[in-house]
Amino acid sequence: MNKRRNIAILGSTGSIGRSALEVVSHLKNHFCVTCLSAHRNTAQLEEQVRQFKPRAVAVLDEANARHLRKALGPETEVLSGEAGLLEMAGRDDIDILVNALVGFAGLKPTLRAIETGKDIALANKETLVVAGEIIMRTAQQRGVRLLPVDSEHSAIVQCLQGEDASSVSRLILTASGGPFLHMEKHRMNGITVQEALNHPTWKMGNKITIDSATLMNKGLEVIEACRLFGLPVEKIEVLIHPQSIIHSMVEFADGSVKAQLGQPDMRIPIQYALMYPQRPPAPFKKIDFQTMAQLTFLPPDTDRFRCLPLAFKALELGGTAPAVLNAANEVAVQMFIEERVAFTAIPEIIEQALLSHTPVRDCSIEDIIAQDKATRTRIADRFVQHGAHRQINSLEKAATL
Repeated sequence: MNKRRNIAILGSTGSIGRSALEVVSHLKNHFCVTCLSAHRNTAQLEEQVRQFKPRAVAVLDEANARHLRKALGPETEVLSGEAGLLEMAGRDDIDILVNALVGFAGLKPTLRAIETGKDIALANKETLVVAGEIIMRTAQQRGVRLLPVDSEHSAIVQCLQGEDASSVSRLILTASGGPFLHMEKHRMNGITVQEALNHPTWKMGNKITIDSATLMNKGLEVIEACRLFGLPVEKIEVLIHPQSIIHSMVEFADGSVKAQLGQPDMRIPIQYALMYPQRPPAPFKKIDFQTMAQLTFLPPDTDRFRCLPLAFKALELGGTAPAVLNAANEVAVQMFIEERVAFTAIPEIIEQALLSHTPVRDCSIEDIIAQDKATRTRIADRFVQHGAHRQINSLEKAATL
């Protein structure tokens, strides 16, 4: 039996984090849970600690940390804040890190883990959206294996096995289309938060579910694919596939197309990322082709779903533009969740942020962090100046643990 690898899961109480722990549970001969982190859900984190007995945990604020220290006792080290999260990501007793944090908050821990030699199972797509070139270059320099957890990018990795990368003519990312695939444009202004959170095929956290409803999630994945696979945007396409059975496809120069199929279950790409290149048995539901009525495809409607072309625009602008796109989207989505703006205001806020930004070329991590903060501040100031009915006190916190 191979030696068990020590695993850290950042964002363990979220949808991806919980799924990762399910995978680890049935692969207990391969992994030992060493560290967990959560935002504020200390009750669920306590349950996870009692089940998996990690050596350390991290939470957002010191008040929750004090509560956990009393509840868990001296056997579990409790860290807090961004400093605690970074300390956890750089620990010597971690072999592989699952980054399931939401948003820009995932950037620094990913970089710290790479710099200290950990392999990465990356569910935090924003890391590659805002700083993909830096992340991929650093991973290569450190000899670190970075594998995507997103089902679409996992599918591409699987389709590329044994293939010559130079023979790839295009990548085709599939999208479910979200809950408003067939809604008329004039009705979209009245979309409620509850409606936007009702995804037809996937069970995800609030932010990524809203991103799926606007198709920004697919736009971010386009940028992520460019960074992961080193391909120009001209070779990446998006196709709506409501059944979410084909997770992505790769077309080759000879006209052949390889597709990866599977149930819409995040545990499948999580296990693939953790066990790559092995494929041990898993207790997940399999596809029953005899009961599958049809697989359908259609092009995305970029008039109704403007976030998708905005992501392509940010990629074309380059430099810090994708970081601005991401920051504006995180702020706009939070404002929609708080019922401060309409659903259709999300792409408007993002477009305004891009139009007012001059990209910084050959940018550093410090440039990216500065532009992220500046974008959030500009949007907050703009809405306060226009008499928004509630202060956007959560906007600055959106980029924290």
